[in-house]
Amino acid sequence: MTRVVSIFLPDLSTDRVRRGDPSIQPEQAIAVIARSGSKRWVAAADAAARKAGLRVGMPAAKAQALFQGLMMVDADPAADAAALERIALWALGIYSPIVAVDGTDGLVLDTEGADHLQGGEEPMLTGVANRFRATGLTARVAIADTWGAAHACARAITRETVIVPRGEIVRAVEKLPLSLLRLPSKVVDDLRVLGFKSIGELANTPRAPLALRFGPELGRRIDQMYGRTSEPIEPIRSPEWIEVTRQFAEPIGAAETINKYVGRLVVELVGELQRKGLGVRRTDLIVEKVDGTRQAIRAGTAKPARDVAWLTKLFRDRTEKIEPGFGIERLTLVAVMSETLEEEQRSSSLVDEDDDDVTPLIDILGNRGNRVYRLAPVASDVPERSFHRIAAAAEPVNETWVHDWKRPVRLLDRPDAVEVMALMPDHPPAWFSWRGKRRRVRCADGPERVFGEWWVRTSEADAVRDYFVVEDDAGERFWLYRSGDGVDAGTGSHKWFIHGIFA
Repeated sequence: MTRVVSIFLPDLSTDRVRRGDPSIQPEQAIAVIARSGSKRWVAAADAAARKAGLRVGMPAAKAQALFQGLMMVDADPAADAAALERIALWALGIYSPIVAVDGTDGLVLDTEGADHLQGGEEPMLTGVANRFRATGLTARVAIADTWGAAHACARAITRETVIVPRGEIVRAVEKLPLSLLRLPSKVVDDLRVLGFKSIGELANTPRAPLALRFGPELGRRIDQMYGRTSEPIEPIRSPEWIEVTRQFAEPIGAAETINKYVGRLVVELVGELQRKGLGVRRTDLIVEKVDGTRQAIRAGTAKPARDVAWLTKLFRDRTEKIEPGFGIERLTLVAVMSETLEEEQRSSSLVDEDDDDVTPLIDILGNRGNRVYRLAPVASDVPERSFHRIAAAAEPVNETWVHDWKRPVRLLDRPDAVEVMALMPDHPPAWFSWRGKRRRVRCADGPERVFGEWWVRTSEADAVRDYFVVEDDAGERFWLYRSGDGVDAGTGSHKWFIHGIFA
């Protein structure tokens, strides 16, 4: 069943201004001013300006008098639209093959089959909100069964995310205001005059009298919101992308037929890539059905590729997920991400050469939804900061770990608290209790002192950890540390934690 994500960007205009000028201080209030003839009014205000009492529609002179230090910027709808399109193209490359601009302040994504790559709907939405916040964009994110419901819920919430469970659209939207139904403002005002306040009240009213007065658009929006009428998402496309399409006079639906035409599209796409000296890293197959709905399949490669057989295999391994419904009328293959790829000289030797290239395995695992990556060293003594993730097929990293003490093969995601009996300040534990099991320490080595990094956080200026390698009666070895030097309370809490496990 289709799931749709709506991303609402309430402060797009002011966020764009702030991102364009890094010298603007975070506490600086910003208002975007629109004008028509001699009239000037507030078209958008950021959180700091709204806190001071500014509201959209307020005369610019009044806003300036109300807030003396207000930064006023002329409205630029064209720049806002261009920024929103860039954000949509960025989101398409990260989250879903089907992304479109939703009005002037949002995006809509079809995430069918994509949430499992992010660990489920809740982690996916949280990740979307966090990523937008990290890029300096305020976002409200909602997921529902339909575009209309997700659009309304994203604009109704005050928190960052909301999930409308499957089949729960009626309960989620019935009390929302009419303005979230995506109707012209004149229609919404007339409905309010008639006494309608919420979407639920309007949806439960006989349709015929409303259609006579307001036309079919009102009923269509209600049906789209409740899923009675489909509302296809027309995905955004960049003119720079290479795209090949096959239209069918008669709809197709058999798996063999789909695979046959997918293979032909791959050949066409590779031909275009070869002419431009490119290799594809990410390819989307857009399936357009007779009923107007779309389905998408994404295939990625660890390195630029234009091998017809390999790209065809990556898609054929996943075409079984295509639900043709009443038939497919168009297939489109799009090279979403491509890079320069030079021709390689193949050996003419009749003897098979050793091939230790693991990128095919990386491609297969990655397209099955597994996150494949490598760990690269980082110059830091703090264990959890001494590595970072890089692409699985990235170039070799010259930097290596340099430690006088051995490190465990498994580092816990976060240190786990343990109960310990130990003499301070320098003695290892005599025993420790972890996850309900008490272990007697047979031998130990340490302490290895790790100092905090004051240049990362000022609170770490005096912080230290004392690490011990301990072995219990069963021969298992663990990496424990005490927070603090065991003497001065200002260096740490003196509590004990387990941080890793040795092989």
